[in-house]
Amino acid sequence: MSALFSRMFSAVEKRARYAHTLNEIARLSPRLCCDLGICPEEAPQLARRAVYGH
Repeated sequence: MSALFSRMFSAVEKRARYAHTLNEIARLSPRLCCDLGICPEEAPQLARRAVYGH
């Protein structure tokens, strides 16, 4: 039973980190995005890769 709760907590924690990372990327200025070499449209993929590693 504790393994189930552990996996659930991990999933919730990752989802919160994903949402936070997505919001941080989305708030970047267009100039900073250009300097970093990213497009704002890539925010979901970048956040997913940062949190989930995919």
